[in-house]
Amino acid sequence: MSSRRIIVVGGGAAGFFAAITGAEAAPGASVAILEKGARFLAKVRISGGGRCNVTNGRFDVSALPDYYPRGARALRGPCQQFAAAETVAWFEARGVRLKTEPDGRMFPTTDSSETIIDCLTRAAAGAGVQLRPNHDVTAVTQLPGGEFQLTLAHGQTLRCDRLLLATGGARSAEAAHLAASLGHALEPPAPSLFTFHVAVPWVRQLSGVTVSAVTASVPETDLRETGPILLTHWGVSGPVILRLSAWGARALQSVNYTFPLRVHWLPGLEAGQMEAALAARRASDPARLLAKCPIAPLPARLWEQLVLAAGIAPELRNADLSRAARHQLLQQLMRTEFPVTGKSLNKDEFVTCGGVRLKEVNFQTMESRLCPGLYFAGELLDIDGITGGFNFQAAWTTGWLAGRALAS
Repeated sequence: MSSRRIIVVGGGAAGFFAAITGAEAAPGASVAILEKGARFLAKVRISGGGRCNVTNGRFDVSALPDYYPRGARALRGPCQQFAAAETVAWFEARGVRLKTEPDGRMFPTTDSSETIIDCLTRAAAGAGVQLRPNHDVTAVTQLPGGEFQLTLAHGQTLRCDRLLLATGGARSAEAAHLAASLGHALEPPAPSLFTFHVAVPWVRQLSGVTVSAVTASVPETDLRETGPILLTHWGVSGPVILRLSAWGARALQSVNYTFPLRVHWLPGLEAGQMEAALAARRASDPARLLAKCPIAPLPARLWEQLVLAAGIAPELRNADLSRAARHQLLQQLMRTEFPVTGKSLNKDEFVTCGGVRLKEVNFQTMESRLCPGLYFAGELLDIDGITGGFNFQAAWTTGWLAGRALAS
């Protein structure tokens, strides 16, 4: 039996998973989670629109570079030990079944994040983890004997033998000051997984319209993604935009989120196929209005606006489409360009790139290479994934490894 004192700072997914894993592996240890706010697992609660996108069923360790713009190499070893399959097994062993959606995202079968929160809370209680909300840690020092002394906002001090920092994305210097105070350098933060502001009136008028697959790109860069898009009252969102924002996190920050966005609305069709579709409409419905004859799978409302944006009159009939107008329409379908003038968070889910430099962490144990007894997990590290459950998977993976090491 161990009398080790373990403190986890941060009551999110990574912190909870590490605390549970450590407490289960070392039943005699004292394990406590200190959370700055009044509620634990806040991001779990709102993720996936309140359903909690736990992980992704298409999680192939060899394809990590496809999922993580930053941190893929460091995660390769850890994911050999604990990845999506192990995550699914962990939750199922505790009574929570997950389901896989067509795009690979995995959710609890209840479609409720409360199912995941309840599971983690029960597991923590069963392992004897102490949950301490409203414990804001303002300073940490390592004492000569190796212990850590934590100072709380209200003046209380606590001591522990091993310390895990899982304080979330280092979106500001203040958020990462504990790691920095113990000698760690941090990569500068930048938002990731955000949506784009587009002030074009007809885009905002189509709020709620979706297209199952478009290709979105940023001219003069190598940023290019294909996937579903959603038009909103502030601009554009959806998986294709979120992936573009993740890969372009630093580049788009450097231009203050002001850049051109190009959209190919029918990436599955070549120009000749689009011309053939227009010719077929001219032959079969010559008297029908062109603006009322969309090419599948484009929604009718979007098609009408694209026709107008190409400079074609709404009363033009299929039979009257000139060669020049047809060319303009094809260009609009393949190369619509919007001026992006800012960004918004994705449904209050804030993900950042940046954080503790990965070379300063031993990814076999998640222990600091600079400060013995200090461990890291989750988004405080310079690791971030694309949308689809990959950020939570990084939290489970690093939390599990850290928890095992904390208990060893």
